[in-house]
Amino acid sequence: MQPDAALQLATNQITHVRTEIGKIIVGQQDVVDGVLICLLAGGHVLLEGVPGLGKTTLLRTLARVLHLKYSRIQFTPDLMPADIVGSMIIDTEGSTKALRFQPGPIFAHLVLADEINRATPKTQSALLEAMQEHTVTSGTSTHELEPPFLVMATQNPIEMEGTYPLPEAQLDRFLMKILVKYPSRADLGSIVERTIQKDEISVSPVLTREEILGLRDVCHQVLVAPHVQDHAIDLVMATQPEGGAGHELAQKYIRYGSSPRGAQALVECGRVLALMKGRLHLSIEDVEAIAPAVLRHRIILNFDAHAEGQTAETILSKIIPSVSEAAGAAVSRR
Repeated sequence: MQPDAALQLATNQITHVRTEIGKIIVGQQDVVDGVLICLLAGGHVLLEGVPGLGKTTLLRTLARVLHLKYSRIQFTPDLMPADIVGSMIIDTEGSTKALRFQPGPIFAHLVLADEINRATPKTQSALLEAMQEHTVTSGTSTHELEPPFLVMATQNPIEMEGTYPLPEAQLDRFLMKILVKYPSRADLGSIVERTIQKDEISVSPVLTREEILGLRDVCHQVLVAPHVQDHAIDLVMATQPEGGAGHELAQKYIRYGSSPRGAQALVECGRVLALMKGRLHLSIEDVEAIAPAVLRHRIILNFDAHAEGQTAETILSKIIPSVSEAAGAAVSRR
């Protein structure tokens, strides 16, 4: 298939998916696009927001629209790793008894890890191998997870009692952290109107698993120019207080900056965003658009930042434009 034809087909498919999801999910377009970006980029997404904003409904709807296997894991303090990945059980069928692996709910294409910060670190770590390697090890056997595989974890920012903050190593495994905000008045009106309707709204599958994997291949064809790649690297290095390339705010308020995974995520997520916009080349604007969601969970603030009321949002809102201005000045000097 010619590049232009592949681009047009991919753009139409993504638009069709977004339209179908819009039948159920009102507003929240940034959240919907972020989850789609992570799915097509082959990563995972962390959603943070108060209850009742449609986080669970979004992934369930996405599974129906894409005809993928969906599972939901409610994280609680007594949840054990075997409750997620599965365990060995005694198979009593037949004349002899034998151990058999019983797969857990992690064996799905779309996995909702609901209120992930309510489980103990031991249970949270059970997701690490699955998220990074797309495999599950039980005993001496390793089991492959079928692609596409997306973990969408949610956490509630207002109820912190009895919760366990996610380890930095696990946070880094999420391509993006998306903040789910309250709907606008117009969107809230649409939600209430749909609630009082007699007819239940239904969605139809619009893509197959093979077509989703094909979309991923098209995303890998999006070109990344050297200057755009350098811009992504500059953004990551600007968050690092050590090394001399860090922004002055990073040196003042950030204890640890983004890891190299941040630069990888900026490029991979940016390529999907470019494809959504109908382009086969990544632009600086694409990188900047997804930079807050990619970097906000990859920087660790120091005591001074907390004492002065600084957050990852306020710091990144100044670092990202500053890097862009420096890049623009460098181009003009050439």
